[in-house]
Amino acid sequence: MFLMGLMLSLAGVLFSSTLPSSKFSATTREVAATIRHARALAQLRGEDQKVTIDMDARKYGIDNATAREIPPGISIKIIDPLLGDVATGKYQFNFPSIGGVEGGTIVLWNSKKTARIEIDPIVGSAVVK
Repeated sequence: MFLMGLMLSLAGVLFSSTLPSSKFSATTREVAATIRHARALAQLRGEDQKVTIDMDARKYGIDNATAREIPPGISIKIIDPLLGDVATGKYQFNFPSIGGVEGGTIVLWNSKKTARIEIDPIVGSAVVK
């Protein structure tokens, strides 16, 4: 009985330490998927699309759609080719219907990990690194 209780308590500790890591990875994938979705919508509908990242309100999303929240403990900033680091306010990535996008990099981090979502300015793809 003692061994069973010890194993269960260790499993709980291990599980609780992996939860923030999986939330971080999921958020990174969701932000990249939002970028890819906006690009696809622009091409399919023939209408320009914008992805807005509001670093103060900790939300992101495609305009005219429901914004998603950035979970607590995860920080975000944009590295703009012209402006440099943007860590406050709203930042928009514009996806023209004819393709391409203004380049930039989205950086997400928490206490243990850092991820970069690099947006290719020619084809508009989002690559997680």
